[in-house]
Amino acid sequence: MPLSLVFATNNQHKLQEVAAKVGDRLQLLSLTDIDCHDDIAETGLTFRENASIKSHHVFNKYGLNCFGDDSGLEIYALNNEPGVFSARYAGQHGDHEANMNKVLQKLEIFEDRRAQFRTVISLLWNGEEHFFEGIVEGHIRRERAGLGGFGYDPIFEPLGYDVTFAQMTMEQKNAISHRAIAMEKLITFLKEQVG
Repeated sequence: MPLSLVFATNNQHKLQEVAAKVGDRLQLLSLTDIDCHDDIAETGLTFRENASIKSHHVFNKYGLNCFGDDSGLEIYALNNEPGVFSARYAGQHGDHEANMNKVLQKLEIFEDRRAQFRTVISLLWNGEEHFFEGIVEGHIRRERAGLGGFGYDPIFEPLGYDVTFAQMTMEQKNAISHRAIAMEKLITFLKEQVG
């Protein structure tokens, strides 16, 4: 019987990415799976704070081992914007097209298009908090390419590749993504805990 662990999200894209990564090593539960329909306010000013808010909410309310994550795009020329505001950069939460448009518009005057995706995971395991981080470096394309992925994937080209995240299969992206790197660290930790 695989170990159950709550992922404090209802984002199906994130769940699919992580579930593909953990395979049958863990039974991954979403907020819906545990009947949690709360709107967990991400009021932190850093990825670490927001990830911690999510994991603590579930652990404090349900007493279940849980991890929450926060991820975002950091663009060097824009002082690491959009950062923690990545999902609502253009105003409305989850408007990927508007968010990409804003990034492309703000970057028009810059030659430096270096960027990175960062994920921070907060795991509450038997009441103790542990953090795991993953970063993937790259740059912002001038135009969208690809139909896969979500968020800023069509304009982000990871270092060492000539395609965007949106042009990769889920397996290809999972092999190098920021979330995958953080998840690998989380999985290594969990395997040490459960033997």
